[in-house]
Amino acid sequence: MQDDHSTSCCAPSGKEGKLGTGVATQSRKDGPTDAMALLTGGEFLMGTDDLDGFPADGEGPVRAVSVRPFYIDQFAVSNEQFAAFVDVTGYRTDAEGFGWSFVFGGLLPDDFPDTRAVAASPWWRQVERADWRHPLGPQSSLDTILNHPVVHVSWNDAQSYCSWAGKRLPTEAEWEYAARGGLERKRFPWGDELEPGGKHMMNVWQGAFPSKNTLEDGYLGTAPVDGYQPSGFGLHNMSGNVWEWCADWFSSDFHISGPHDDPVGPSSGQAKVIRGGSYLCHDSYCNRYRVAARSSNDPGSSTGNMGFRCARDA
Repeated sequence: MQDDHSTSCCAPSGKEGKLGTGVATQSRKDGPTDAMALLTGGEFLMGTDDLDGFPADGEGPVRAVSVRPFYIDQFAVSNEQFAAFVDVTGYRTDAEGFGWSFVFGGLLPDDFPDTRAVAASPWWRQVERADWRHPLGPQSSLDTILNHPVVHVSWNDAQSYCSWAGKRLPTEAEWEYAARGGLERKRFPWGDELEPGGKHMMNVWQGAFPSKNTLEDGYLGTAPVDGYQPSGFGLHNMSGNVWEWCADWFSSDFHISGPHDDPVGPSSGQAKVIRGGSYLCHDSYCNRYRVAARSSNDPGSSTGNMGFRCARDA
């Protein structure tokens, strides 16, 4: 079940010209803690040795990692929250600066003008004037999805929002600790079964990708940020819905010999870690909605299935 790192449900890269600067792990204790969960931290088992994972992504080996107590948002940052940030600061996202972003073609109307497709994954379309305000292009709006996660935000954009809010992006270790919800070595925040008792626990692709989504879980694109049952830590949508940016630079092997006490990833790199999978993941070809799964993208890239949530020091 191996796939190319830049294809499948994973978000395509395409804006390498504007890389992020520094890291987003600086200590922050000044932001509000409303709608955040306080996690006690401690040692946990990070990663997986499961055979249906993606070894090239550096999911394993399983190793003992410790994190300090921290706060993390119960929900991904919503369109409404991001709009408040932009209204106050006048911030302009990378997608707005570039003039386009990647949109999943299956969400576009049948009469949408032809757009450039990504060669290795033609379901991704380069749509002019697609951005966080217009997630499906200039004809779309946020009117009915204010409580959905903001998308078409780059790592740079996510870092800027967190800084404005007095928070920061979670480290990858913090993100996985939070996603596990207190369970040890389970595949999902709720356990090992994909659909326990036939119940849909996350927003992922249903049917045959990319031609048919049966909508059995209720959604074609994004779901509300408070959708589905929360984890044992009270967090929503840590699997599926949208990929979430983390602070760390991506490496497939740094964690093997790197520190295991509050790790923050390599000091430099070309791509930032994203975690959690998205509404485009499907068990038949890409199961990166598992809590141990990981992927990456360029700090300046944006797509219709990448968002973020904030963290804060305790």
